[in-house]
Amino acid sequence: MKKLFAKQQFDWILIAAIVPIVLGGLATMTSFTAQAGFFTRQLIWVIIGTSVTLLIARSDMRFLRDSRYIIIFYIASLFLLLLVLFFGKTIKGAKSWFSFGGFFSFQPSDIVKLLVIMVLAKYFSRRHVEIARVKHLLISALYAFIPIALIMMQPDFGSALVVAGLWLGMSLIAGISKKQIIIIFGAIIVGFVLMWIFVFKPYQKARIDNFINPTADIRGTGYNAYQSVIAVGSGGIIGKGLGYGTQSRLNYLPEYQTDFVFAAFAEEWGFIGALIIIACFIIVLWRLIVHAQRGASNFETLFCAGFALLIFGHMMVNIGMNIGIMPVTGIPLPFMSYGGSHLLAECIGLGIILSMAKYERAMHPDDINNEFLGYAQFE
Repeated sequence: MKKLFAKQQFDWILIAAIVPIVLGGLATMTSFTAQAGFFTRQLIWVIIGTSVTLLIARSDMRFLRDSRYIIIFYIASLFLLLLVLFFGKTIKGAKSWFSFGGFFSFQPSDIVKLLVIMVLAKYFSRRHVEIARVKHLLISALYAFIPIALIMMQPDFGSALVVAGLWLGMSLIAGISKKQIIIIFGAIIVGFVLMWIFVFKPYQKARIDNFINPTADIRGTGYNAYQSVIAVGSGGIIGKGLGYGTQSRLNYLPEYQTDFVFAAFAEEWGFIGALIIIACFIIVLWRLIVHAQRGASNFETLFCAGFALLIFGHMMVNIGMNIGIMPVTGIPLPFMSYGGSHLLAECIGLGIILSMAKYERAMHPDDINNEFLGYAQFE
């Protein structure tokens, strides 16, 4: 009889790939310490996040397989989204943050993304055989739609788009039919048209217009994206050197510590530095996929896959808007952008995966495809 579980060693490859990303963000922020103290505050959050990751990794997180805990966490996260609409701080037109003085602000949508992954992983893990039934697709969509609606009320289109992408990606992984895929993409097109007419704010429409025609208003709504492309291009092959990024240091590049940290990094470290960061993200995604394939149950498999989708989505959108191939949506770059709430959520997710890795299946690679998701015999 095939051995079902095997205690795995700590995934040092995954950690080693994340370290350069974190250090890259911190190194870029050292250039602006005198201005706003980004480096110091981010370093504190890195220490807190690392501690949280190690604490969770040493714990037994298999209790998350119990639907009761996930539903409690999910409802609590929705309650936070509701509270932020009444008590949140408005920043750049969006009421998305709880502010606790000048040092700490918390964005509930960051932790909500993680809870959406959990609840979808649990739902699909128990119904993968019946996923072709429209009922299950609609119920899973409802789990994603409620937080999407609350996030859009802030409004935060970028985070809402990420949650929608998580539902779509995890539905595809769970095995929906081709007919359902066509229906979903048709609904997405119709939904986008309706949102363009009735929901999108003028500045959100302007971002999409600027993406289609980048040079239409480079002194106005297209300024951020245009300056980001200049910063990336001016870095050349080896960059201008740490602290010598003129676009960011002279404040031509806005939000250089959050939305456009990749552009600020590329200006100082050049094409080679940017390539190293992208390579590190690819390694992170590879390790997450490996853990998904070896999941002790369908829940672990789907959670790891969902977390990989979260990292991939943030990476593609953020780097894409930094180099001018994606609209500007205010999505941070995982483990690199300044901010405590998104870093803490990422560290929690990472800790859960490292904890799950202790109970992964010991399988021959040839068996993985046959026992991936719906064909596993242990569920």
